[in-house]
Amino acid sequence: MAASKILSKSAAFYDNFERSANADKKTTHYCPGCGHGHVHKIMAEALHDFEVTDRSILISPVGCSVFAYYYFDIGNIQAAHGRAPAVATGIKRTHPNSIVMSYQGDGDLAAIGTSEIIHAANRGEHITVIFINNAIYGMTGGQMAPTTLIEQKSSTSPYGRNSDNEGFPIRVAELLNSLQAPVFIERTSLHTPQHINRTRRAIRRALQAQIDRKGFTFVEVLSPCPSGWKLNPVDSMKWIEENMLKVFPLGNLRDRIDDTPSRETINLDMTSAMILKKLDLLQPEVRTPARTQVEARFRDPEILAAGFGGQGIMLLGVALAEAGMREGYQSSWIPAYGPEMRGGTANCSVRISEREIGSPMVHDPDILLAFNRPSLEKFEATAKAGGVIFYDSSLIDIVPARSDCDIVPIPFTKLADELGNTRIANMVAFGAVVGYTNLLNIETCVDALSTVVKRAALVEVNKKAVLKGYEVGRELRRQAGK
Repeated sequence: MAASKILSKSAAFYDNFERSANADKKTTHYCPGCGHGHVHKIMAEALHDFEVTDRSILISPVGCSVFAYYYFDIGNIQAAHGRAPAVATGIKRTHPNSIVMSYQGDGDLAAIGTSEIIHAANRGEHITVIFINNAIYGMTGGQMAPTTLIEQKSSTSPYGRNSDNEGFPIRVAELLNSLQAPVFIERTSLHTPQHINRTRRAIRRALQAQIDRKGFTFVEVLSPCPSGWKLNPVDSMKWIEENMLKVFPLGNLRDRIDDTPSRETINLDMTSAMILKKLDLLQPEVRTPARTQVEARFRDPEILAAGFGGQGIMLLGVALAEAGMREGYQSSWIPAYGPEMRGGTANCSVRISEREIGSPMVHDPDILLAFNRPSLEKFEATAKAGGVIFYDSSLIDIVPARSDCDIVPIPFTKLADELGNTRIANMVAFGAVVGYTNLLNIETCVDALSTVVKRAALVEVNKKAVLKGYEVGRELRRQAGK
């Protein structure tokens, strides 16, 4: 007899996790015994069963939850630490028919995000918040969180949390229950199969309430963190039952869903032009120059620039994105810093595209700019075959080993010194990229400097650097016979 129902991965999940750094692309990055996988599965199953996958948007801020976009085949937005409820508010109000979920850990929601969650709940925003409470900062080394228990040890409370010094654990569900607007608040756990099923019911009810336009819903989930607690997965489950339940009692604190009428969310129904006018952000019309003829391999390029803090890596990226935008392209720029800004490692991702940009991140650049040896050694292997690797031959004493890319050594720093200012090496590189690839009009690049260079006195010397780099890039391109 044929099975009437086939159990398989929810359609709300990707078949393969291509965004993940895991080599097999089939497993999550979470530690063994971590509760995030259970909650992900519950959420994905609900979205699929409710047939709202195509209009669902997940907001994940800093913490273990930050990589949720690896797995969910739905809309995903990453928010700054603690700010997920604010981002979710904006998304829900501009897309009122979407199903918006804020997915947050306790270090995120109950610490830096306390204000955001309280005010979103108090306004009764039509969002669903899934709050993972594992009583610790799980991702960043096991530090004490607002939910850490009295006498619980962590990397920042090695002798145990002391109420006289650090205060008491914050009970977020009870805190929000003091507000008038929320329609559903429940605390569940993952420490037994029975409680996982109760968590499933709570999350499904919270999401259904949002689908039915009932208002703000909140589910707190007590979740194991074996790595942060220094326990094995089995003992972690016992630890929840023996310790967390005394401080965070399970149960439904509020369920007014059935007694609450459906309400339309606020829809301002404003065009982009109306919003810009309202905010006084309308810009004078700028003539969009005719685009250059770009070789196929350099069209819609993904660009990665890397060096150490203080070399102007970020400004270079902003300048490229600004020039691309001025020529009518879609463009994006996103920075990545090391432990320190000045003197530490730094890189940025830039995309310039004729199509909408789904993600601003660049992992396999068509164009790589390396300003120091560590950056070249780190990122050389990531460059796409057929791309180009620019490197500062003034500072880098090795030659890239790639034979399937254009290798372009340019002494950015030396040329900047000759122009009288070492700090404009980044603008020499800007011009060199444009000169070699013919990606943008040089006039556009020069004009963009008036926007990206904040000190007016430095605009002219930066223009000279861009033009010098452009000249060098064009000549190297000519010599290569391309």
